[in-house]
Amino acid sequence: MRPSAIARGETDIPALRIFAMFVDPQGISIMTDPKNPAEVDALIGALERLYTSWPGMRAFASRGSIISNDEGGTRSINLDIAGTDLAQIYRVAGLAYTRAATLFEGAQIGSEPNALSLDQPMLEVVPRWERLVEVGLDGERFGYSVAALSDGAFADEMILDDRRIDIYLFSSAGSGQRVDRLPDLPIATPSGAVLPLSALGELRESVDTDSIRRLDGRRTVTLNIVPPRSVALETGVARVRNELIESMRTAGEIPHDVSVDITGASDQLQATREAVSGNFLIAVLLCYLVLVVVLRHWGRPLFVMATIPVGLAGGIIGLALLNGVGAGFGIHQPFDMITLLGFLVLLGAVVNNPILIVQEAYKRLEEGAESIAAAVDDAVRIRLRAILMSSLTTIFGVAPLVLIPGAGTELYRGLGAIVMFGIAFSTLVTLTFLPSLMVAALTLHERAGGLLRRAQ
Repeated sequence: MRPSAIARGETDIPALRIFAMFVDPQGISIMTDPKNPAEVDALIGALERLYTSWPGMRAFASRGSIISNDEGGTRSINLDIAGTDLAQIYRVAGLAYTRAATLFEGAQIGSEPNALSLDQPMLEVVPRWERLVEVGLDGERFGYSVAALSDGAFADEMILDDRRIDIYLFSSAGSGQRVDRLPDLPIATPSGAVLPLSALGELRESVDTDSIRRLDGRRTVTLNIVPPRSVALETGVARVRNELIESMRTAGEIPHDVSVDITGASDQLQATREAVSGNFLIAVLLCYLVLVVVLRHWGRPLFVMATIPVGLAGGIIGLALLNGVGAGFGIHQPFDMITLLGFLVLLGAVVNNPILIVQEAYKRLEEGAESIAAAVDDAVRIRLRAILMSSLTTIFGVAPLVLIPGAGTELYRGLGAIVMFGIAFSTLVTLTFLPSLMVAALTLHERAGGLLRRAQ
């Protein structure tokens, strides 16, 4: 199938580069990747429509992430619903799932466990403890034997050709094992006897959940909410907190012994923001102290530091421009954790060019320049080539990461956009605003010094 077939309306599923399917009792998992990265949203929509067309089936599709093992990657807003009563937990999770589906248009919503119900058919093996004691078996070895003879059990691992290979034990029936044969499974005992499973345990049919998750010792169901890429993660977190959780509390849908907490990428974003805020202040202080050493003055570094806010503002404006202009080309960069780190990188980059202007201007003044304006003008003229070379090499070096889409570029595109546009804006400031600021400030300082000398 050619990649252009979806554009011609011949199919709603893009051409695939990778397709792998995994089937287990809990559901069907698919890992796939389109040949054209721009068609990943179309692929997600097509898979969701395909699997939700089956009665009673829920589908959750999302973009993966190489830096996060959360379902939904770095845009996942996780709701941990915890308590002691499974029935209450699942009821709250079901209500939250329904509300989340109407909160964002086009959001992907998944859950752990996959099924939000307690009516799944189960077959329990209840040991006959007195019989196990008679034959010398304990609960752990009995359970392992039953697992190996039914679904298979992990035994060990081996290294073959530098690859780690897991070893599992299965019965001779393999994947063809049937429920009606379970009572006759032969269980070997330490006493040497081989007894059927029915002699050592009782099989009971019931309905319940297929798995119980615990976080911090509490039974927990987690909802993974991935808002559309047009919604910023911070905005999504605010809407989930105010329009979903608070609404449920107001409506009395969350019992007092059930807690609902927001975790996942949203929680990491807040932690990263707090860490970056603290580190940024330290970085500004260290940057100032280094400039004091370089310029050998306590006041001159303030001219250099004045360009930092404009450079940071330029990074934010550039990110907004990237999303606005790039929307037509399938480029959308959220304000994520890696993007936040771009401001720390930018801090060390925007001060390089102003240092040249400030240092050269004071050098001209010390050499006896005609006036302050002439000294600053000479500094800009002499250092213009070095400033442009430094700025343009940085901008054009980062540009492919920001402007050319492709596998892996989403990871650092935000950081690159902050650095690229921040450098561009700070360069304009260095060549326009900074000289004017220096002339005005130094002239004012000179006049104030003259008045003070006359007053003495």
